[in-house]
Amino acid sequence: MPKGSKGLTNARKAEIVDACASLYQVMGFREITIRDIGAKTSFTRTSIYNYFHTKEEIFLALLQREHEEWAADLDSIAGQHEKLSAGDFADALARTLEKRGCMLKLMSMNLYDMEVNSRLENLVDFKRSYASALRAVTACLEKFFPSMAADDIQGFLYAFFPFLFGVYPYTSHTKKQLDAMEQACVQYTRRSVYDLTKPFAARLLQSFLQKG
Repeated sequence: MPKGSKGLTNARKAEIVDACASLYQVMGFREITIRDIGAKTSFTRTSIYNYFHTKEEIFLALLQREHEEWAADLDSIAGQHEKLSAGDFADALARTLEKRGCMLKLMSMNLYDMEVNSRLENLVDFKRSYASALRAVTACLEKFFPSMAADDIQGFLYAFFPFLFGVYPYTSHTKKQLDAMEQACVQYTRRSVYDLTKPFAARLLQSFLQKG
């Protein structure tokens, strides 16, 4: 790590992650290089290696930030409401994920590459942010659905978080994929992240609430 203030280090890291996020909106994971990312920062490309050793570490930091922002949104739900029905909580939960397209895309397509090609300390930082999202969902369930036992909450998490890995592929398609489905006679109805997530979360919640 280069010498300098912690504030400068964090600002440099944030600039690198911002550049990566901007490129990821228009380019694929495998297409983007550290050279591309460096070209969108205010400092030299080689300086990036002072903060991240691989491209995958930069993307992992982006995914970490996405999880932190999602957890903050979930904490806001818990803080702003005293009570929520299963339907209302499913609605609020789905709304938070509408804003996390980048998170869902990275989880579904590139998580393995990012984790394998990152240093342990970077992976630990990411896992902490993932854990914060788990805790935030747990806190909402404990507050709004006190009848749910600990095993029920764990069951919800084990069903809902794996579900997230499939959301992006079912809600985002390239023209080539759409053309292929049409030629293969695959019946397809376009669904948004919200359209897919809200009914799933509501049904999942009801399945545990009805047990009580």
